[in-house]
Amino acid sequence: MRSWSNGMATAPQRPPSFKKESEPDRTRTLSATPVKKVYTGDDIADLDPAADLAEAGGFPYTRGIHADMYRGKLWTMRQFSGFATPEETNRRYRYLLDHGQTGLSVAFDLPTLMGYDADDPLSAGEVGKCGVAISSLADMEELFDGIPLAEVTTSMTITSSAAILWAMYLVVAEKQGADWKRISGTIQNDILKEYMAQKEYIYPPRPSMRLVVDTLEFGTEHTPKFNPISISGYHIREAGATALQELVFTLGAGVEYVKWAVERGLDIDLFAPRLSFFFDVHSDFFEEIAKFRAARKIWAKLMRDRFGAKNERSWKLRFHAQTAGVSLTAQQPKVNLVRTAIQAMAAVLGGAQSLHTNSLDEAYALPTEEAVLLALRTQQVLAHETGVTDAPDPFGGSYFLERLTLDLEKGFYTELQKIEAMGGMVAAVEDGYPQTEIARSSYEFQKSVEAGRRRIVGVNAYVEEEHEPIPTLSIDRSVGEKQCAKLTQLRRDRDNPAVDEALSKLREAAQGDANLMPPILEAVRAYATLGEMCTVLRGVFGSYTEQSAV
Repeated sequence: MRSWSNGMATAPQRPPSFKKESEPDRTRTLSATPVKKVYTGDDIADLDPAADLAEAGGFPYTRGIHADMYRGKLWTMRQFSGFATPEETNRRYRYLLDHGQTGLSVAFDLPTLMGYDADDPLSAGEVGKCGVAISSLADMEELFDGIPLAEVTTSMTITSSAAILWAMYLVVAEKQGADWKRISGTIQNDILKEYMAQKEYIYPPRPSMRLVVDTLEFGTEHTPKFNPISISGYHIREAGATALQELVFTLGAGVEYVKWAVERGLDIDLFAPRLSFFFDVHSDFFEEIAKFRAARKIWAKLMRDRFGAKNERSWKLRFHAQTAGVSLTAQQPKVNLVRTAIQAMAAVLGGAQSLHTNSLDEAYALPTEEAVLLALRTQQVLAHETGVTDAPDPFGGSYFLERLTLDLEKGFYTELQKIEAMGGMVAAVEDGYPQTEIARSSYEFQKSVEAGRRRIVGVNAYVEEEHEPIPTLSIDRSVGEKQCAKLTQLRRDRDNPAVDEALSKLREAAQGDANLMPPILEAVRAYATLGEMCTVLRGVFGSYTEQSAV
């Protein structure tokens, strides 16, 4: 997990004065619906039992996409990890796999995310700090050295430069002798959430959408088991969105990607089964479960009824979940273990296909081996000791949970109508609508914490003056020098005329309308660097500078 700065860790140390008559903030969603003290059958009079309470595995999959859920197969335990050099991250991957992790998840450093090589002046001080530094195919080969890609699923949290990093991964698999049609994994590749929340964009929205559709098209033909996009609400929620906003802006982006792919001429039932999603999991236990249930129901109906998908696999929303990084506190960090366990249980009871649990020390730094092992053990205890895998959607039918699910669904369609009236999610992003709404929600949340209406243990409630120090991971300051030296050697040893020719072909393809994956792959095989390829594309597409959204 990449720990971003969050309001909780920097909130005032002195707790506010709680008045006896004050109540914690118990409102949810965009409409600030108050939570009732008692829920009865009257609260779900608008429930359709045939659809909303259909058995797991039945349309619209409110209760789960598989009839037996975790009794048939456990969720994938996929810890997000990456730091320093490819060799050091490779050792962490081996450590996690040796301790029972069942899938890999790659965190890239900021220069890689932004399309810069380690030796670019703009990369100075950031190489390997918040993820692993990858500038070329040689780095990717080191990252997966000794890890057979035909036997492990890999998720890569990369968006603006996703096509290039994915090409590097495919070439490593190719060099290992793996069949592309059999390898599996996911690239994030969700450019719309970058403009909305994470802000790691390179090009303007529309050429960026072209790149996303290029990967969808290429993946449909060449990598039928690989997910070429993970439509991500995680970063939207981490930026301050409510649960409903996360649902709206994530599934709204999903609708936009489907529209663009269909307009390209892609068969929806060939690419839609490989669309995947990525959600945040916060501590409001039942709201989070309801969010996942509503997401499945909404997506199934959109795909079948709006887009006319015929393949049942096109209707099923599959998602990875990650516990809420923004909920972690620097104060009393061991309490983060409790938060993460509760959030992880909500993800499992909500029917996640894959899960990352955050480490207790991530409000300070990247996690130590001890901390990341405890995070992994949290999932293993859930899976094998708690009984939560015994039945799908065990809270289904609860008056409270079903009301929350219905409210989120109704709220989604109300908000989607607004976005559609703007011309769709790309137009809404260009106008700054989701950015503004997220900023407002973030501001309101922080005000509620500082006023004491929302209580955070250790921050504004049950505060302790003394803080027990915890060990943190130290990143070698020479990482940047090591990666720069490797790039110097690479440029000296490679066939530079071949690199120049490959980059020229990439430029020519970008100036036209051809799919960009084949020329990117050719450039990767020639050991062109990430920065060189992104420079070519910047020259054609331009760079994006965000306008103030508030």
